[in-house]
Amino acid sequence: MKMSQDLAPIPELYVSYESAQKLKVEAADLISLDLTPRQVCDLELLMNGGFNPLKGFLSEADYNGVVDNMRMADGTLWPMPINLDVSQTVSDTVKIGQDIALRDQEGVILATMTVTDKWVPNKSHEATMVFGADDQAHPAVNYLRNTAGSVYLGGPITGIQQPIHYDFRGRRDTPNELRAYFRKLGWRKVVAFQTRNPLHRAHQELTFRAAKEAQANLLIHPVVGMTKPGDIDHFTRVRCYEAVLDQYPSATTTMSLLNLAMRMAGPREAVWHGLIRKNHGCTHFIVGRDHAGPGKNSAGEDFYGPYDAQDLFREHQVEMGIEMVDFKQMVYVQDRAQYEPADEITDKENVTILNISGTELRRRLSEGLEIPEWFSFPAVVEELRKTRPPRAKQGFTVFFTGFSGSGKSTIANALLVKLMEMGGRPVTLLDGDIVRKNLSSELGFSKEHRDLNIRRIGYVASEITKNGGIAICAPIAPYATTRRAVREDVQEFGAFIEVHVATSIEECERRDRKGLYKLAREGKIKEFTGISDPYDVPQNPELSLETESVPVDNCAHQVILKLESLGLIKG
Repeated sequence: MKMSQDLAPIPELYVSYESAQKLKVEAADLISLDLTPRQVCDLELLMNGGFNPLKGFLSEADYNGVVDNMRMADGTLWPMPINLDVSQTVSDTVKIGQDIALRDQEGVILATMTVTDKWVPNKSHEATMVFGADDQAHPAVNYLRNTAGSVYLGGPITGIQQPIHYDFRGRRDTPNELRAYFRKLGWRKVVAFQTRNPLHRAHQELTFRAAKEAQANLLIHPVVGMTKPGDIDHFTRVRCYEAVLDQYPSATTTMSLLNLAMRMAGPREAVWHGLIRKNHGCTHFIVGRDHAGPGKNSAGEDFYGPYDAQDLFREHQVEMGIEMVDFKQMVYVQDRAQYEPADEITDKENVTILNISGTELRRRLSEGLEIPEWFSFPAVVEELRKTRPPRAKQGFTVFFTGFSGSGKSTIANALLVKLMEMGGRPVTLLDGDIVRKNLSSELGFSKEHRDLNIRRIGYVASEITKNGGIAICAPIAPYATTRRAVREDVQEFGAFIEVHVATSIEECERRDRKGLYKLAREGKIKEFTGISDPYDVPQNPELSLETESVPVDNCAHQVILKLESLGLIKG
């Protein structure tokens, strides 16, 4: 099968500079929408042709086709719903046929959109069809269910200007800029490598070999939009990629950054990535085992089979016009001091094969252990160590949750003193009452306000963690989805230790030091956790504390032991 490469420019949705200046002025009178970071990523790839043939956010008919059978209403292959999700409040202000201004988080206008469709999607159906299951362990399903707006708007886009990136500007190319680059260099065949992780020696060998086998040039095309929560930040990753670029022949390899918001949708994501790379002028695409898989589902199993993505890609590659290159698992053969594809080694019994998993690499980084040169380039390891110092030097958050009167604050205070006695890192206590006074004095106790209060605590804790300090939080935090959101905020920068103070409601009511339970029983306090409002018991906290006949000192000491076992404090 031969894929033809057409490097003629592809359609973009931008208007001319003169029209853009005029539209900017006119847009002042339009209803404005400040886009989320994820929507900005989508809009950028709509406008620059990365999502060609899409002309805007999907209409309801196109959305239904994409969700149900990966095809738009006219039969065009497209696997991923690209929607403008908004809240019910915003939706109520927008009429069909109206133009709205789309702005970034700073309020800078990027595009206008003519709203042709407005509907309430069936999110459970979308999750099942697109991601394979309505399971919130999947980051995209969690986003769909808990972050995305409840109403979708569809309609064509008029691009005014591209989003501004202040970082790595020389490495960011639109599809047409890459096509022009390939034309200029006379590259007829280009194999793209998709990555959201740092590149180590095995990746370098694998991409080099893939390009050689396809007799093609190589485009390293990492995603720097949004990846999976907990991934290494893109600034560190790009510095790592730049450190590896010297290892490739410069005449046949280039690197460009793709501002894509990944969905981690496995097979569908692989097809989507293929179409995006085809738009960028590539003829071949490397698809790995469990390509863009999100990890484990709620039952502890992988969301997708290891070869599901390759199978779906292979099924559609002729129609897509881009050819799949199998990702070979490369292992290091010590006796020959070289990398070889695992399935091509015939003398497995007689040679020593070395391999380091991602988990093992993270362990070595977190414990400050040696990372051998056969595994990764020293320059890459140096970049990773800057961002990921050993765990005992990183910031972290201890998050206590439990009923009112369970002893959270008392244990948190004891822990604070113990950690300060050890020294080495600044420690901050974000107790429920302190936060209410200094951060959230204007908030009431409705569900919405309590959620907002916890999100504020999470934000401050994540900043403390990012800057190498220790945050101790002790709110009631009754809702599992809010606790998960805080966990994701913090885990971007360091460890999150959830401690469930598992004192029974009966015992808390018996203690009732502040007399709150009595008032709640009399109906004088509405929506009181455990009495008239639910408490989601943590399913798998890092630590569960029984306090009923255990001294406070002992409870705090259990937390210290836990932190030691996690390597966060030195024993």
